[in-house]
Amino acid sequence: MLEHGLAPDFPPAAVVELAAIHGAPVKSTVPVRDLRGLLWCSIDNDDSRDLDQLSVAQPLAGGSTKVLVAVADVSGLVPQGSALDGHARANTTSVYTAGGIFPMLPERLSTDLTSLGFGVDRLAFVIEMVFGAEGALTSSDVYPGLVTNKAKLAYNGGAAWLEGTGPLPGAAGAVPGLAENIQLQHRVADQLRGLRHMRGALSLQTLQSRAVFEGDILRDLLPDQSNSAKSLIEELMVAANGVTARFVSSRKLPLIRRVVRTPTKWDRIVELAAEHGSTLPAQPDGRALEQFLMSAKKADPAFFPDLSLCVIKLLGRGEYVVEFPGATVAGHFGLAVADYAHSTAPNRRYPDLLVQRLVKAAISSSKPPYGNDELTALAAHCTEMEDEAKKVERQVVKSAGAMLLARRIGEKFPATVTGASEKGTWVRLFNPPVEGKLVKGYEGRRVGDRLTAQLVYTDVERGYIDFAAA
Repeated sequence: MLEHGLAPDFPPAAVVELAAIHGAPVKSTVPVRDLRGLLWCSIDNDDSRDLDQLSVAQPLAGGSTKVLVAVADVSGLVPQGSALDGHARANTTSVYTAGGIFPMLPERLSTDLTSLGFGVDRLAFVIEMVFGAEGALTSSDVYPGLVTNKAKLAYNGGAAWLEGTGPLPGAAGAVPGLAENIQLQHRVADQLRGLRHMRGALSLQTLQSRAVFEGDILRDLLPDQSNSAKSLIEELMVAANGVTARFVSSRKLPLIRRVVRTPTKWDRIVELAAEHGSTLPAQPDGRALEQFLMSAKKADPAFFPDLSLCVIKLLGRGEYVVEFPGATVAGHFGLAVADYAHSTAPNRRYPDLLVQRLVKAAISSSKPPYGNDELTALAAHCTEMEDEAKKVERQVVKSAGAMLLARRIGEKFPATVTGASEKGTWVRLFNPPVEGKLVKGYEGRRVGDRLTAQLVYTDVERGYIDFAAA
């Protein structure tokens, strides 16, 4: 972390500030709607304690549905310019590694006082959305609310129930009406997903590795698979982030948006599709790319995560940019949305905390809390530090992979080229899901090429995994 400009520890001044906080606020300087009686629930990773958002749905007349997303009010306990804010501003994100989690905010905040934990009253920013019978957004609003989490649910258990392969989670069954409410949220999320994919949203599946330990011994790296519960939350968050972006912009305030620009390496994506028997237009076209991805997944589901990773790298990275009043910025090519801002994870990402302060200014009709130059610099800094944090996370995953493969020198594995540049050529194995450098036989290799790779060297401390083309 230090090598990448990230501070692993909180400064003494932030520790002093933390000690002076004696509880979570339940009162606000602006009117707050008391929504504690609604069937709020959280759905997150099995071990998550930093709960940033809750959701609930309400059926309306004519087949419409009101969906509410509550986002934890982190700004109330992390004032702008404080030492706690300074550490979060420097790192800009929590760093999740196999060796441990380095939170952006102290755990007493992120997993307690600013977390929407089970059974506690918390201030939140509520994104209200009304969707018509076919899933189209018909109205929306953003306002402060007081909420209580009625059930803490996990992705895996929730997905098994939604997909008909497991029982209703006990936490949901203990709350009358909650099962039906989650089913209603699931139905709306399916509609939203369908509409986005009609507009060209991309169905991409990557193999995010999760370390499996027995005590202190690393035993395996397993892919963290997508499922219907994760998809439910993803769709509601995409919708909520869009509403938040439009809400702030409509108040004539600047806003940090999350964008993925139209890909500059579209020609290589066209070549990649041609190698799989598909034709894409010469100009970037999200709908055509989505059709290719769906046909490729159907034809070879085992290879699809590697193909997805290749496409993601060719699409280019996401970045934070400032939209000033009266101006327009790029949308998010991969999500097929024009309006998008990271706003639903303020405990984990600093851009979301920035946006939350802008939302608060929009609600109270106040001046923006940041000047234009400062906001522009912050957007660039958040993009840079997000990249550095990902490098740390990838390096630790590579160290874990090197540890697992250390005794398998000489073995051969099916692999896919995931990167090819002047810096080197990289390949990814499917099992275990690790990436390494192709140090021999890399000439002429391109992203998306498939080959047999022979393991020739590992270095656990540096995270080096080297292969030769077999």
